[in-house]
Amino acid sequence: MEIQRSSKFKFRLFIATILRKIRVFKFRLRGYDIQYSTIIEGSVVLDKLYPQGIHIGANTLVAGGSMILSHDHCKRVGSNQPYLTDTYVGKNCFIAVKSIILPGVRIGDGVIVGAGSVVTKDVPSNCIVAGNPAKIIRENIVMNDFAALENWTVEKGWQ
Repeated sequence: MEIQRSSKFKFRLFIATILRKIRVFKFRLRGYDIQYSTIIEGSVVLDKLYPQGIHIGANTLVAGGSMILSHDHCKRVGSNQPYLTDTYVGKNCFIAVKSIILPGVRIGDGVIVGAGSVVTKDVPSNCIVAGNPAKIIRENIVMNDFAALENWTVEKGWQ
């Protein structure tokens, strides 16, 4: 079943793509390590205190309302400065709406973070995590370059 797309939809998609590319370009100018193929939706919050500590891989989609942190204000170092650390999100990941990635976490490649999850610990590649705190709920998933599942279909489910 092929979906018919109107010219109005195609135009809006074209404009949205341009805006997403501009958003990523602006983040890169501020010092964030974000690949150009990454999609960052408009209401995403990336830590402003230590932008060099945010690393997001290619073909990853970060949905609206999500937050990725790279500093811990409660932990103090040196002359009473906040603890700065690097936070990594791998390639081909999908970070669902209103998820929170805490500082210092490493998320592997091909990971889905469920909506509203709070990721407090490292996540291995090719799995789905969800909850507060986020826990692995499925392993051995396969994501493509569009941050979409390859080993699941509507007709057959999980393969």
